[in-house]
Order: sequence, then C-alpha cells, then structure tokens
Amino acid sequence: MDMRKLVGRNFGKLRREKGFTQEQFAEISGFTQQYVSDLERGRRNPTVVTLFHLADALGISHIDLVQPDDEARGERAKPAKRKS
Repeated sequence: MDMRKLVGRNFGKLRREKGFTQEQFAEISGFTQQYVSDLERGRRNPTVVTLFHLADALGISHIDLVQPDDEARGERAKPAKRKS
C-alpha cells in the first residue's frame, strides 16, 4: 500500500465532501494550491505535523487521512511483487 496515494485519495475525498475547491482550501489552510494538488496525486509525503494541520483545517481527525479505503484494502489482498 502506497501511503502517499492513500493520504492523497482520502484528503481529496474529504476536501470535496466538505465543499472546498483546492483553491478555497489553500486560502483557509495556508497550504498552496500546488501543494494540495500534489498531495492529492500522491506526489507529496506529508509529515505527521502536516497531517495534523491538514486535518485541523478540514475539521476532521488526522486518522481519517490514513484510514485504509477500499482501494488500499484491495492492494493488501494482492500478493507482493518480489524483486529479483
């Protein structure tokens, strides 16, 4: 399971549920719109402190950002690829 992608999916879903565009979230949170975009695409590896700030700005628990979703559960069910 790629935690960057999981956090990005969860964040994007929760942001949209709260009715924020990326730009609106950037305004209220202090993060840039580019950071939010990169986060949602799994290109950012947020620190624990950043997870708390993101969650606080959305009015959710930081745990909501790392909670496995259906896609992550499916990834865990697949056998891991071995490197030769």
